Amino acid sequence: MLHTFSTENFHSICDQLCTQDPELAFIVKTYGYPPMWTRPNTFESLIHIILEQQVSLASALAALNKLREKLTKITPAKLLELTDEELKACYFSRQKMSYARFLAQAIQSKAFNAKAMEKLPDEEVRKALVALKGIGNWTADVYLMFVLQRADIFPIGDLAAVNALKQVKKLPKDTPPEKLLGISAAWQPYRTVATMILWHYYLSLRVKDTSAETEKIKKAVTL
Repeated sequence: MLHTFSTENFHSICDQLCTQDPELAFIVKTYGYPPMWTRPNTFESLIHIILEQQVSLASALAALNKLREKLTKITPAKLLELTDEELKACYFSRQKMSYARFLAQAIQSKAFNAKAMEKLPDEEVRKALVALKGIGNWTADVYLMFVLQRADIFPIGDLAAVNALKQVKKLPKDTPPEKLLGISAAWQPYRTVATMILWHYYLSLRVKDTSAETEKIKKAVTL
């Protein structure tokens, strides 16, 4: 049986995590429950996650919106019709043009089937995704968490989650990944929801200084 979360159990999972972890409890008590961030299982969502690689979420959303303006509906066939110049005008780097086209071709040739991912265990989903050009563990983690709503993922490659964890636990900046993974193990089988609490903390702290930018980021995470 696949381990997922939903609107029906999201808050109760948060409550359970708060009984186990005083720092997570502090976040929820101070800032409220985190949003339950999800995205539909579509080609557009995968393109969005690719665009988010190694750039700000606001920048990725700007690129996605330019692509939406260009295509109206983002599909593999329509994306493959675009030239390099047209994709560049949508703020795609040369690398991300290549990744997006490879994904589109994989879907068109049926080498990758997003719908089929919904029935596969987490590690099989990860294996299928990282076999695609330009998709690594961070992209797979975000897809598992946001799109498939798998409940037990901790994205060790996500700087916002990692930095929030270090800050709330008062850990040194050079804390090794192994220690962070050890801490996150205590949240099993709900590491995804714990991560969403950490993201909520990260974004809530930014509100104090850059509320407009934070709203853009929140929107980018949700879309």
